Amino acid sequence: MINQRKKNERPEGQRPNGNGSAPLKTSPGANSLAKAVTLHLEGKPKDALRELEQAIERSDDLPELHSARGHVQFELEQYDEAVKSYRRLLELEPGHPSGHFNLAVCLEKLGQWSDALASFETALKQDVSRGEARLGQAICLLHLERPEEALKAFDACSADVLGSNEETVSFGKAVALQLLRRYDEATRLYVEVLKKNPNSEESLANLITIGIATKNDALVREHSERLLTLRPFSQAAIEGLATCAFSSGDYEAAARYCAKLVEFTPDHFERWFNLGVAYQKTSKLDQAAQAYSEAARIRPDGRQALVNLGIVKQELGDYLAAREAYEKALKLAPDMPEVVYNYATVLEEQGSAEEAEKLYAGLVAKNADWEDAWFRLGYLRLQRGDAQGAADAFGNATRRKSDWSEAHINLGLAQWRLGNHDVAAQEFEVVLKTNPDSVEALRGLAALAVERENFDQALDLQAKLIDLGERTPELFYNTGLLLQKVGKVDDAIRLYREALAERPNFAEALLNLGHALKSQGQPDEARMYWRKALEAKPELAQGYFDK
Repeated sequence: MINQRKKNERPEGQRPNGNGSAPLKTSPGANSLAKAVTLHLEGKPKDALRELEQAIERSDDLPELHSARGHVQFELEQYDEAVKSYRRLLELEPGHPSGHFNLAVCLEKLGQWSDALASFETALKQDVSRGEARLGQAICLLHLERPEEALKAFDACSADVLGSNEETVSFGKAVALQLLRRYDEATRLYVEVLKKNPNSEESLANLITIGIATKNDALVREHSERLLTLRPFSQAAIEGLATCAFSSGDYEAAARYCAKLVEFTPDHFERWFNLGVAYQKTSKLDQAAQAYSEAARIRPDGRQALVNLGIVKQELGDYLAAREAYEKALKLAPDMPEVVYNYATVLEEQGSAEEAEKLYAGLVAKNADWEDAWFRLGYLRLQRGDAQGAADAFGNATRRKSDWSEAHINLGLAQWRLGNHDVAAQEFEVVLKTNPDSVEALRGLAALAVERENFDQALDLQAKLIDLGERTPELFYNTGLLLQKVGKVDDAIRLYREALAERPNFAEALLNLGHALKSQGQPDEARMYWRKALEAKPELAQGYFDK
């Protein structure tokens, strides 16, 4: 934020017999004015004010009394009342030489910049050489965000004004240049101000703002550190250092600075949001969720805070909270495809596969090149048995990302279920060209070989899986079956035993190991394994006596 220094203006006092008013004659009003001046000189401004107000109440409605009352009210920081006094003065004497200027100073104190500007400009019409009025005009123009006019007004300030207000003029010109995004010129002026006044906190703060705007981390860091030496809890300085930390990827430091900033301003949306980002980047997901929740509390329509809250809650496995956050975000902006995608993945986790599938279908209808959405759509279709729909979806995914192994494997599975064995095999082989050790592709080809009764090929593929370190009981069992079918009973027995080492109660392995042992002339051991098989899976006994 741009901060503007204000000059220490005071209304101009009365000039007896020399300010354009008629000389006072001896009267009650004149006597009250004299008494008020005496009280003021004695350091009794409240008593002086009371005397002036009593005189006005007695119907001594003299311009001089209102002018004096405005002066004392200003000193007592009763700016609203001082405005009333000066307005009444100008009703009685529109050409009063200091009335418009003094009114402008009071309005400036109240932040009524448009009215203050009008009064300063009237004062300038009365006397174009009035330097203080020109300076007031420039400051008002700055606050009204009219920087080009303000810059001209500062340039027009006369030499007599520059004497005691040189820093104010230089600072004001720098602010105007900053608002005009003439950052290099503004920076030079702020640096000049700091050479003469190293403690100019406003100049340091504005240089930090320029550094952030121009992504000049060195400028931000230098002046943030300088400002912290002057004001250890300066929010502008801490915010500057937080910006540098984010820029350099030091998210731990960013989190520290942002945590301090939210202590200063507990209801500041952006600072809570930035704290959430810093925590998220450092994998402190619980703290990130809390920060995003605070941001969303402060600004319920802050959709990005809701989106990020959903992402963090999803990563934490809190799918109910993630779903709630995504739903709120989508109510604010229904056409956020990334959020719809995340929302669909949460629905999948919650078991709402049908609803998730509809969302993925809607996404690819509007975003045909989104391969991830095609993949999820294919996966859900394959799960519910829609092999053709799955094949179509996985086909779209692989056309957009030709080296995506998982999509090719799932496309192969879908084609297999459709009975397109050659096409399925081609998909598995595509994967093996880029990744010869793909376990999923080797499994798929091995299973196809078994189905086609190409036992030699199946054995080669399953042997390679074992060499690759696959030690699942299913793999050992299936390989044992193949070996037994081609007459390699000893090897089959060895593999059945491997399967049982991995899963001792694997009923099918126990049963077939018994058959293999019997064929090798070991009936007693065979019967022992058959008993174990029946203990593990009694339903294997069905049909035994029907043979």
